[in-house]
Amino acid sequence: MKEFLTKVGSPVGLHARPASLFAKAAKESGCKVSLAKIGEDGSESAYVDGVSLLKIMALGIKCGESIKVQVEGDNEDAAAASLQAIVESTDH
Repeated sequence: MKEFLTKVGSPVGLHARPASLFAKAAKESGCKVSLAKIGEDGSESAYVDGVSLLKIMALGIKCGESIKVQVEGDNEDAAAASLQAIVESTDH
């Protein structure tokens, strides 16, 4: 399993378009992808399914907030790199 911690770069947070891009990439990777929101105190929300647009949006992740992503399966390194690039991008 590959796990990484990153900050959301999109001005709208992980909402609508960025969340849709994340969910699509997670599904296309063929890996099991989960993510959790990290609070300012370091606490983690419950992990949600990374292919579920609605569950991702329900986390209410804003620009600059941290998330932890877990990727498990074949090609997990490539999938993790792709997902991290989506989360950190400021172009959405």
